[in-house]
Amino acid sequence: MDLNFMESVWWVFAQIYDKGLVYKGFKVMPYSTGCKTPLSNFEANQDYKDVPDPEVMVAFPILGDSDEASFVAWTTTPWTLPSHLALCVNANFTYLKVRNKYSKQVYVVAESRLSALPNDKPKENVPNGSVDSKKSNSKSKGSSGGKKEAVDSSYEVLQKMLGASLVGTKYEPPFDYFKEFSDVAFRVVADNYVTDDSGTGIVHCAPAFGEDDYRVCLENKVINKGETLIVAVDEDGCFTEKITDFSKCYVKNADKDIIEAVKRKGRLVKSGTIMHSYPHCPRSKTPLIQRAVPSWFIRVEQLKEKLLENNKQTYWVPDFVKEKRFHNWLENARDWAVSRSRFWGTPLPVWISEDGEEIEVMDSIKKLEERSGVKVFDLHRHNIDHITIPSRRGAQFGVLRRIDDVFDCWFESGSMPYAYIHYPFENVELFEKNFLGNFVAEGLDQTRGWFYTLMVLFTALFGKPAFQNLICNGLVLAEDGKKMSKSLKNYPPPIDVIDQYGADAVRLCLINSPVVRAEPLRFKKEGVYGVVKDVF
Repeated sequence: MDLNFMESVWWVFAQIYDKGLVYKGFKVMPYSTGCKTPLSNFEANQDYKDVPDPEVMVAFPILGDSDEASFVAWTTTPWTLPSHLALCVNANFTYLKVRNKYSKQVYVVAESRLSALPNDKPKENVPNGSVDSKKSNSKSKGSSGGKKEAVDSSYEVLQKMLGASLVGTKYEPPFDYFKEFSDVAFRVVADNYVTDDSGTGIVHCAPAFGEDDYRVCLENKVINKGETLIVAVDEDGCFTEKITDFSKCYVKNADKDIIEAVKRKGRLVKSGTIMHSYPHCPRSKTPLIQRAVPSWFIRVEQLKEKLLENNKQTYWVPDFVKEKRFHNWLENARDWAVSRSRFWGTPLPVWISEDGEEIEVMDSIKKLEERSGVKVFDLHRHNIDHITIPSRRGAQFGVLRRIDDVFDCWFESGSMPYAYIHYPFENVELFEKNFLGNFVAEGLDQTRGWFYTLMVLFTALFGKPAFQNLICNGLVLAEDGKKMSKSLKNYPPPIDVIDQYGADAVRLCLINSPVVRAEPLRFKKEGVYGVVKDVF
């Protein structure tokens, strides 16, 4: 990447940092234990395989409950139970407190998921293998099924309540590895991501290993933004010493032992195996896990009102993309994780002391040279990672070293208006006379990409929209509705189409298609032939 462009990217980040809009936190991402690196969502979606995984229902005894009831949560990742911090319900669902007529256990589950609980009805002793014909034929023709009826008959309903009434209820976690968080954790929270199409209507949350888990725990102050999150699984996918009973064990291999530990505690309600489609690393072929990785964030949520105001000052064609899709994206914008664990890319200009107490952000090559005493010719990692700067607190505090991360490529793209002319190091007058930009054009997918990052960075720097006018086109897809792919070869070679029908016919086909209205087009060469037939 161009040296001048990279220096301007550094300046952009430094300005935003100085405004107090940058902090260090965590982002839960698809993680390859085989390659020891997080993956992008695109990479994580490349290799899904149908695999068997354990599924368990676990009891969480409610503190101080007169019936000694337990919440029951379902999970297909038992290895996350040692890191459990919260249970999540849906505030709008109806929940039941039920007692099993045979085991006398009392559980709380969603009313619509009562049938998921185990029957627990003792098997009848039938002499000589005879069968009671009345009982064997008790399920009438056309019945919805015997399992739900059998389960319902096994439980006595003690109480019915809304999920909202459960919020704040404290309970016993399955393990004590995080007991130091007892004051804020091990309580019920609510969120609409909890569904009733599977499980029990109660979700177990381990914020270090689930994107929704992390978000819900953050929103409910179980964990706090910017604070250190304990990630009890190392880069190899093995438990750290924090999880004493399973330390150094690979998480997927630990499932069986964790289930046994839950069973010994008397907390295992039900167990089994589920066959489902699961993502694997396209390189190492190992199963992916969700894992929180340290990341540097821009406080987009703090800018939300200004972003919405700036969006109103822009003109879009078609206007519904601005009023609906882009507005809704801004309305629900989250803080932006701008760092990535990669080698190639613009390095983050953040130098930090060994004790983490001193942070210095470089806004230029000149500043780095002055602070380090080293002449800088290139900003790529292999040419600057060795550079240290002395602590301003004195020699006894050692030196500051650069963090390993590079920028998310979308941060670099969003910095384009300044970086391509090396602003503010050059062309100050040119920049100030020509921005806001008059015109931007790109595809519909950029409402979450380039359009968004342009607007976020310009708003953070100058409080203004990044452009005045925008034309948005739809996406040209393959005939089968999928993205055109070289590996799938699901499209006709463009040169062959042009050679057969002519470039003008291709142009006319496209400008008279849904793409000019920001709608998708399933391209097929017969459509070009139709233009030739009707026009020429």
